[in-house]
Order: sequence, then C-alpha cells, then structure tokens
Amino acid sequence: MRDPGGGVFIFGHEITIAVEFVFWVYDSYILGNFELNRPAQSEMYLRALRTLPGGTDSNFRAWGEDTVYIDRGRGSHIWDLDGNEYIDLRMGYGPVILGHADDRVDDYVGERMRRGVSFSLTSEDEVLAMELLCELNGWPKKARMTVSGTEATMHAMRVARAVTGRTKIVKFEGQYHGVHDYALVSVTPNPNQMAGLGPAENPVALAWGRGIPEAVTRTMIPARYNALDVLRRIFEREGNDIAAIIIEPVLGNAQGIMPQPGFHETIRALTREFGALLIFDEVKTGFRFGRGGAAEYFGITPDLATYAKAMGNGYPAAAFAGTEEAMSVLPDNVSHGGTYAGNRVAAAATVKTLSILRDTDALEVIRKTGEQIQAGLSEVIGRRGLPHVFTGHPSMFGIIFAEKAPTEYRQWADTDHELYDAVAVGMRDRGAMPEPDSREPWFVCEAHAKGNDVDQIVTIFAESLDAALENRVHNGIKI
Repeated sequence: MRDPGGGVFIFGHEITIAVEFVFWVYDSYILGNFELNRPAQSEMYLRALRTLPGGTDSNFRAWGEDTVYIDRGRGSHIWDLDGNEYIDLRMGYGPVILGHADDRVDDYVGERMRRGVSFSLTSEDEVLAMELLCELNGWPKKARMTVSGTEATMHAMRVARAVTGRTKIVKFEGQYHGVHDYALVSVTPNPNQMAGLGPAENPVALAWGRGIPEAVTRTMIPARYNALDVLRRIFEREGNDIAAIIIEPVLGNAQGIMPQPGFHETIRALTREFGALLIFDEVKTGFRFGRGGAAEYFGITPDLATYAKAMGNGYPAAAFAGTEEAMSVLPDNVSHGGTYAGNRVAAAATVKTLSILRDTDALEVIRKTGEQIQAGLSEVIGRRGLPHVFTGHPSMFGIIFAEKAPTEYRQWADTDHELYDAVAVGMRDRGAMPEPDSREPWFVCEAHAKGNDVDQIVTIFAESLDAALENRVHNGIKI
C-alpha cells in the first residue's frame, strides 16, 4: 500500500506526493488494498511469538503478521489493541449467542462466583444447568458438564463404545468434532489436498496433522455427508463393529451445508438397523437453530448429543447428554471426570444463558436478523450478476458463489471460495469481521439486531465484493 502522506496539493506543487496519493486512492478504494492501523498488534505479535507458538493459543487464530489481538467487546462489536472497531461476525466461532459482555449473564456469573468457583464438589448451579439443558432439548434424560466441545465429543464416543461393546465410529468428511485424536480424521483438508480423502465411493481416514497414531485412525470410518449409498455400504461391510455415527447435523465446518431431504431420517433408521448409536454433535447448532437445537429443527431424536458454544454465551461451558439407556453406563462403567467440569463460572453462565433463551424471543430475533442480512447480501450479489446460494440457518450461514449449494465437503472445494476469502479480508479492513476462511459460517447474535448493524454489514460487504471483483479484473482473472 502507498501512504498518501500529509501534503497539501496546490497548483501543481508537491506533484510527487499528489501522484502517490492517486496511486493510494486506486489501491485503497478501487483495488481495496488498504491496511488497518496495527502498530500495537504488530508489537504484540513479535512479543507473543517468544512464548506462544504462532503467537496464539490456537492454530485457528494464527494468521501470521495479520494475527488479531483483541482488547474488548460489547454487544456485536469488538475492538482490537489498536482501537480498530469491527462488527463481529465470528462471535468466537459461535459461542456468543446474546452478545459480548452481556450484562444479564455477566452480572449473574459475577454474583455466583463470589461464593467460590472450583471445589471438585457439586453445586446447585450444575444441577440447574443440566435440568435446563434437558428441558430445552426435550429428549435427553441425563447430562453431564465438561469444559469444552472437544471433551464433550470425546466422552460421547467413549460412552457409545461402552454401550455397544464395539470399537469403530463413523464420521463425515469435513466435519469438525474437536481436537482429540479420534476427532482429527478427515476434517478439513485444503482444496489441493482433497485427493488424500481417497476414492469417493470408498473414503479413507486422513489424519489431520502429525502425532495421531495410526491405530487410532483405524477406529474411525470416514463417510461423505449426504451420500447415503456410501454410508449403507460402510455398514454392510463393518456394521458389526460400528459403535456409533457422530455427525454435525449440518456441515458446520463447511459453511453450514444442509442435509438433503430424508438424510437424517435414513441415518437414524440405519443406526437402529445395525444396533449402533447416533451422536448429534450440537456444539455449533445447539441453542442456535432453536431452543432444542438441530434435533428439534430436523425432528430427529439421537441417542447422545454434545453441546458447548451458545450454551454459555462465551463462557467455557460444555456438556454431553443422552437417553436414559445411553447414559446408564455412567458412573459405574465408564470413566468421566475433570477438575473443572461443572465449575461454578461455567454452570452459572449456562443457567443464565439458557434461561434467557427459554424465557425471551432472543432466538427469534436472531433468526430474523440473519434473514435481513441475507436479503441485503442477496440484493448486492444479484445486482452484480453473480451466482450465489446461502447455506445453513439464518443464525449461522454461509455464502457460496455457485449456481447451487454443495451437498458435501468435496463439492465445497469446487466452489469459488477464493472470491469469498478475498471479500472476507476486505470486510475486516472496512470494519466487519467474518472469518477469513469460507469454511466458517457467519454467526449472528441477539445484539446484531440493535442499531444499524445490518445496513453496515451489507454496505461493507458490497464495497468489499466490488474491490475483490476489481482485483480480479486487474489481475486478468475471469469473473
């Protein structure tokens, strides 16, 4: 980027600076190549690199010199260390369902935590939290708290293996179930790594990163989302050793790709036919698609389910739940514990968040706000003659530049995700922050309904899309 400097342009004076200014305008407002003010974050990045690998506590936040270091958040807005303000469309990858620093939740948590936080004994907060979880979802009879979605899916898999006496778990390509070894199979290879998934009719287990024993990957069987013929063949071949199917009800790690009609119903019937359990991973969809999550939304009753994210409005709360029969192996026959499981901060946050979702119209507000954003984006994209579809639910949706929505991860790789990624980066520079990776949906919270967030989001998207398209023309790429 060219810095315009601070010169005054009068009657041909300071011609050099004037020319630089013209180039800066072209770069910044036509090609969209302007940069945010980031001195404090650049300094923090170098400092963090000395102690944190990649400068962060998560690989997913390690964006090199563009790594964002946050200062604070309020409602639907966040501010980085340099004071740059953004409308947040990541919402911490989905947990913040009401808004950052929500007084209703924070005040309640603050009052409860002053009684003490961690006892490794059980409080009423934990009991009430799991009562609310079962009440809102309707079908679970028992539940236990954990600290993260990773722990929740790990324990749900263990319970399924214990109940059935079987070893193998079926999971779907492109779906993310946390970072334990059993989950890191056929997760999200980059488009140029799709061949590693194996033949479409016979997918192979692809470990995501080093350090995962081959013996572990052999217990996981990858399938293709929405490909019922492949799933049927897997069960006919190995059904006697399959303990469960674990599934994100929507392909949450690929823009919220939705199930085809009858997909979930057939999976439910197939697991019953072969004596396997069905695990709904509702870490993203739970308390977001509806009070009863995706199970309610799609009308399916699983045997086990996992929850996190929205259940605590950003506090580290998670749980796994199930039918009476599935959960009967606890506590006598399956190991589950954790020093911080059910800690008062997480339990209190769950109690207050779920109470708000039960007693108010927050989820309806979120859905309507998401629909308003989608309508604005659709008008913008349509005026530019680009094919596009929305995937997912209005509270958690993807934008795909394609004639029709992909039905699985392999098809997602063939969409124009490069254009989306360029738009997302441009939006961040203009004051709205979706994840700069098209696999991650936009997340809507209750606070997005306030003020003029919707109009601002649509305007910023339009400017960023125009800049990305102009960049393509400038670089000789066909639109």
